[in-house]
Amino acid sequence: MSSVLFKGNEVKLKGNNLEVGDKAPNITLKAKDLSGVEIAPKGKTQIIISVPSLDTPVCATEAREFNKKAASGGAEVIVVSMDLPFAMGRFCSTEGIDNLIVASDFVSKEFGEKYGVLMADGPLEGILARAVFVVKDGVIVYKELVKEVTELPNMQALEDFFNQSCGCGGCGCH
Repeated sequence: MSSVLFKGNEVKLKGNNLEVGDKAPNITLKAKDLSGVEIAPKGKTQIIISVPSLDTPVCATEAREFNKKAASGGAEVIVVSMDLPFAMGRFCSTEGIDNLIVASDFVSKEFGEKYGVLMADGPLEGILARAVFVVKDGVIVYKELVKEVTELPNMQALEDFFNQSCGCGGCGCH
């Protein structure tokens, strides 16, 4: 069982411990308009960002940063949280987020369990840990499980990954 830290205290994670090279679970989450958002479809490159809640300063900052980067990238960027779709929509409107997709895992916690980022104990039990996955053609090609939930992911490492893979998310062309 994997774990992360929340304010220095260990929090266990529930679900699969996926790694680079693993087949990415294909699931459908709820968009801000209650339509479906498909995670890990064949033929697409997606950057999937798992966050505890868009209603926190660190998550809001992360979403704004990814929104800026998504405007210039070729991958579909999806932020996943347990926030209700209506709250996600309000956040996007208020913050001017229009280059990425928000998706809620509140219905079944399927994303959290299948991607191994569902917090199983601690004060944030039942919501998602902070992580970044890059999925290309249904396979995980990049993963960062952020060790301390209150910190941002390593944006430079993700940028370096895309620069080394010619911006296509791990095609192996270099």
